[in-house]
Amino acid sequence: LMPQPDRAFDGTALTSTGGPRQRLLDCAAQLFREKGYERTTVRDIGAAVGIQSGSIFHHFSSKEDILKAVMSEALIYFTGELRAAIESANGVEAHLRACIHSELQFTVGDDTTAMMSLLITEWRSLCETNQHDILDHRAIYEQLWMDVLAEAQASGLIAGDTFVLRRLLAGAIHWTSTWYDFRGALSLEELSRQTLKLACVGGTID
Repeated sequence: LMPQPDRAFDGTALTSTGGPRQRLLDCAAQLFREKGYERTTVRDIGAAVGIQSGSIFHHFSSKEDILKAVMSEALIYFTGELRAAIESANGVEAHLRACIHSELQFTVGDDTTAMMSLLITEWRSLCETNQHDILDHRAIYEQLWMDVLAEAQASGLIAGDTFVLRRLLAGAIHWTSTWYDFRGALSLEELSRQTLKLACVGGTID
């Protein structure tokens, strides 16, 4: 399901919890992930929500508009959650651990996994204008990461280029969706700790 926090970010409120538009986005997100964006029809979405497909156009102008809304609201949620995690952490190492753990949580830990998956796999299904809008949203999320990495670099916790490290961490974290099972023996906390250890100079984190 779509994440449904009672939170606004950057002046943009998330869709009201439980409303018809929210239910439509929930169902669309699941279908896009399960069937793929191209293979999912507006009729499929309408059937999943329990409404006539024509009623969808009271809320959205097209299927692509639905995909863009799913991605936009996911990024609003992820950014708000990441900011809160960083602000609640104490110290440079804790800030970086918060970033890693949050992104792992979004990717493999709970119901947000469908949202992260769509951001990675389906953003090229958007037209160029909509891609730019989504990338503008994502830039705010990424800046939080880059600020923490710059802080970690200045403290000597990490070495090398922070942009390259961020790209490597993003790829590694997103790839965990192909092998990690949060119900298995390896906890998300332990996976976060191991990832932090690999990212830091000399792997000295306990």
